[in-house]
Amino acid sequence: MRICIVYDCLFPYTIGGAERWYRNLAERLAQDGHEVTYLTLRQWDRRERAAVENVRVVVGGPRMALYTPDGRRRILPPLVFGAGVLWHLLRNPRRYDVVHTCSFPYFSLLAAGALRRLLRYGLVVDWHEVWSRAYWREYLGGVGGAIGYAIQLLCARLHQRAFCFSRLHARRLRAEGARGEVTVLEGEYAGSLQAPVPAPADALVVFAARMIPEKRAPLGVAAVAAAARRIPGLRGEFFGDGPERDAVLAAIAEHGAGEFIAARGFVPADQIDAELRRALCMLLPSSREGYGLVVVEASARATPSVVVRGEDNAAVELVEEDVNGFVAREATPESLAEAIVRVDESGIGLRESTARWFEQNAGRLSLESSLARVLASYASARA
Repeated sequence: MRICIVYDCLFPYTIGGAERWYRNLAERLAQDGHEVTYLTLRQWDRRERAAVENVRVVVGGPRMALYTPDGRRRILPPLVFGAGVLWHLLRNPRRYDVVHTCSFPYFSLLAAGALRRLLRYGLVVDWHEVWSRAYWREYLGGVGGAIGYAIQLLCARLHQRAFCFSRLHARRLRAEGARGEVTVLEGEYAGSLQAPVPAPADALVVFAARMIPEKRAPLGVAAVAAAARRIPGLRGEFFGDGPERDAVLAAIAEHGAGEFIAARGFVPADQIDAELRRALCMLLPSSREGYGLVVVEASARATPSVVVRGEDNAAVELVEEDVNGFVAREATPESLAEAIVRVDESGIGLRESTARWFEQNAGRLSLESSLARVLASYASARA
């Protein structure tokens, strides 16, 4: 089939769960013999050429800063990219059997949806998140939030084949009046499916995520500092970068934790792999997650996870209490520290049950399982 993947970011030029999903999807589709185009904004130097093996990378707009200094998405790049998607599809009529796009940022989806019937392609849409009206108001204020929510509602009601990556967001999308079938894809994990061999852990907590407000990395620092008062020799390694990095460094200083908590920035993947394998737990104190891939990645290394309950946090769906980690009830240093202490007290037994959890769930959580369902959807979406 001839498939156009539409997303304004491309891994590794920007790093995140959605970026990795679309990169993996494009590469696997190409490996299976499909003709794949990846339509994106340019995030690399003009003299460079983005290369994805056997995939045609097409630029739908110039290099632009995607985020404001405080970590929120800027409005102009989605508008520019939406116009670029519209122009590319109009210039290439009948080139594609399927256009597979991310729902966010919405203007590219609106462009693809507007031309679906005219150009006769199937429209497949990934909804990594569906924001509540309250969250839109918190994110953009009263007027901006109302406009954002209205655009999301319009996108939800386009005729499409929709995929979500959690039960939480599938329920929300259906409640928004989605037209067409909504399917939950549980698998984004592209690593080895071999059962991990658990080993005793070091007194180490690992955080690995982009440092934006929703990830609440400073809260993670406070939690590790509180847990260190109860776990001798406990250390924290915080990997990632972003607008909250200064706040993380300030939190380390505030808690006098410079000797046992470090903020490393972005590091090679093999370094994070090594640290996760020997860590006591992976800490993800996010208020908002559309999936929570790092929970699966930690479990694949027999490392339990600590997440926090929240109405916008789908990562809790991947944590089975006292099996592959714990869910803190409140977003407080004390509640998260208590969960870290429970991991420590559970010892090797929790690591063994985490390894079993991964072995039992690896098939449904694998990228391959999702790809099979996506491929099957293309024919029906086109029809």
